[in-house]
Amino acid sequence: MSEDRWNTVLVLGGIRSGKSAFAESLVADAPSVRYVATAVGGEDDPEWLARIEAHQRRRPQSWSTEETGGDPARLATLLTEAKPDETLLVDDLGGWVASVLDPARQPNDDEADVTALAAAVRACAARLVLVSPEVGLSLVPVTPVGRAFADALGTTNQALAEACDGVALVVAGQPTWLKRETLAERKAQAVAAPAEPAVLSSAPPSVATPAPPAVSAPPPPPVLTPEPAIAAPTATEPATVTEPATVTEPTIAAPAAPAETPVRDVLTERTMTLPLVASGLTEIKPGMDLPMPSSDAGPDARDRLTDIDLPGAGLGTLAEAVEFAAATQETAVPRPWSSVRVLLIGGRHAGGAAAGADPFDVERRIAEAEAGTGLLGRLAGQAGADIAVLRTADAGAMEDGPVTDETTVEAALRQGWQLADAAADAGRDAVLLTGLGTGLEAVATAVLAATTGAEPVAMLPRVLLPGGRFDDHAWMVRCATIRDALHRIRQEPRGATDILRELGGPDLAAATGVLLGAAARRLPVLLDGPFGIAAGLVARDLAAQTRHWCLLPEAGTLALVKQGADVLGLTPVLQLGLDLGEGANALTVLPVLRTVVGLASALPVHPALLAEHGDAGLAGDNAENSAENSAEDSAEDSAEDSAEDSAEDDGTSA
Repeated sequence: MSEDRWNTVLVLGGIRSGKSAFAESLVADAPSVRYVATAVGGEDDPEWLARIEAHQRRRPQSWSTEETGGDPARLATLLTEAKPDETLLVDDLGGWVASVLDPARQPNDDEADVTALAAAVRACAARLVLVSPEVGLSLVPVTPVGRAFADALGTTNQALAEACDGVALVVAGQPTWLKRETLAERKAQAVAAPAEPAVLSSAPPSVATPAPPAVSAPPPPPVLTPEPAIAAPTATEPATVTEPATVTEPTIAAPAAPAETPVRDVLTERTMTLPLVASGLTEIKPGMDLPMPSSDAGPDARDRLTDIDLPGAGLGTLAEAVEFAAATQETAVPRPWSSVRVLLIGGRHAGGAAAGADPFDVERRIAEAEAGTGLLGRLAGQAGADIAVLRTADAGAMEDGPVTDETTVEAALRQGWQLADAAADAGRDAVLLTGLGTGLEAVATAVLAATTGAEPVAMLPRVLLPGGRFDDHAWMVRCATIRDALHRIRQEPRGATDILRELGGPDLAAATGVLLGAAARRLPVLLDGPFGIAAGLVARDLAAQTRHWCLLPEAGTLALVKQGADVLGLTPVLQLGLDLGEGANALTVLPVLRTVVGLASALPVHPALLAEHGDAGLAGDNAENSAENSAEDSAEDSAEDSAEDSAEDDGTSA
């Protein structure tokens, strides 16, 4: 890791403060993580075991787990032996302190154990995140054992806070950085006290973007859908196409209302090659190393917003869209998305998941999208977007058994990847992922519950009927279906492909493939609704980098979307309370996002701040302009002098 990147971070927080989730978000971009568990005992405590299981469900499949057990020295050994290319997450130090204070180890020099651990943290070559409880804000324990634990944990936290590059305190899910040293401060400290170990961070945790090579496109899967049907564009309706399974070079007419800004050349952007198997084909599997957006351009763009010439206080929450666009375009002055493709994936789920759904009404809406009419067609036309519709194979009843087979899952993943490839090859600079079908909300709820431990009854949306009425009986049937499905898979593996096979189906597998392919092509993805959120949760277990290429334009009204977005670390740009259906919310606010990104890029620095911005860039520009003006003036003067001399010479000759 370069010297201006963080290496070790201590995350503090109280019980249920969100400290573990925040720590996991710091390492979510790592291809693989070694999760070091320190908890000891609790085998006879169901509530404690439930807490441990909830933590296990949150971890991606690519992570490995190691337990230190009752040996405190084991943790220091793990940190000392870690390699520079590894990432470790230790959760939490409360279990480690309990092991140190174990009566079976007494008498013992506990302070020596703390000193050894702090030294191991300083010497750790790997990227390291430590989680520790903060108990110093409560009353002094009334028992000797409680006081000993609080004192030992406080001493440990102080020692490790001194040893770590960064320290964050999480309260009510909100992190606050307590320690963030600058590079200049670290160098000054190193010069003043060379005996001290070097500190390796200058900012809150961020990841340098690698310079990746080109990606190998997955091979075409078996054809699962009919030939594409192309609709001619009108003044307000987009050109649309129903994509077949072999998505190579789809023929789609230009959007009816393109934006004024030029289309970014996505065909020449950097991509990354995935691991190849013996057959020479790209293998979609957990732990894929996909590109990351720029870790510097986004914060630079947000900092620039404070200086641009605005009469008001700023863009508010819309700054999130500017920062996202800057990071994904790798520039502090991003362009608004001018050519967006809506990827609509249609699927049908059997059994109780589809209770209360009208398959004929769903088919009507898919047909309207194919024809470029209806709500999605109208909104896409106004936004200058086109629509690509993919119909996938039907999925079985999740309560009865696996909804599809392994072969279909793999084919659908590649199919979705090709949809993203086709959008990038067509020059689109962003895609909007949406789904339409029977049972999608129940499937998304089941996936959220299976991957995060969320309570399905609290997450499942009510079943809305035409006329604004709700079918509560159908909702109860869906709840029972999800309950039975989760009970059925309680002993089954819960990797990404397992979830897709058991619960998700071909449509969610295709959506997951879209996110993977878009990340490989550095293509931003707008998510909108339960379907896209569920795909993001599954894609996270295959490649953690995918979530960094996703933006949630509008929060909507569904608890399912808000909970899933929180797990993925996605902050909604707007919270207007729209409930127009999958994809329609994002299309409605897309013109607003384009406007703010364009304003942020076009507006100059406020004139009153120009004098304060006497940086190298401005000085360089002034010097360059002065040099050009001087050269031009010299050339003009030289030409005038030459002309005068010639005239005098001619007169003399005459």
